[in-house]
Amino acid sequence: MNPFTRSLLTRINDPALIELVRHWDELEALMVRVYRQGLASAEDEATFTRLRVWLKQAHPVWQHRLAPYWPRTRIGGMPTREDPLVRLLAIERAADVVGNWAALQTLPAARETLNLMLLDAA
Repeated sequence: MNPFTRSLLTRINDPALIELVRHWDELEALMVRVYRQGLASAEDEATFTRLRVWLKQAHPVWQHRLAPYWPRTRIGGMPTREDPLVRLLAIERAADVVGNWAALQTLPAARETLNLMLLDAA
């Protein structure tokens, strides 16, 4: 887990928010690993699907709370024009992350969005 995020979570007393961040963290780590390896195993695909389904179901609950934060982020040096979590959850398979530099450039904006929300929640 991102050290700054881990630090912020120690000040959060909202189990649902903690669960959201933990699922996102797991998805982010999987995406980075798959990108670096250049392939997605069957286990990666199963984990990606499980996490994506959970996050796509949870995201609408959090979307209004995330909305003030993602416009303050940048993707590839450019202002973020859409919710980075939605953008990343649109990826349908772990294998679609292989060679997907745009996805990797979007991950920091998603992390920053969550961290900004955690800062305010703490």
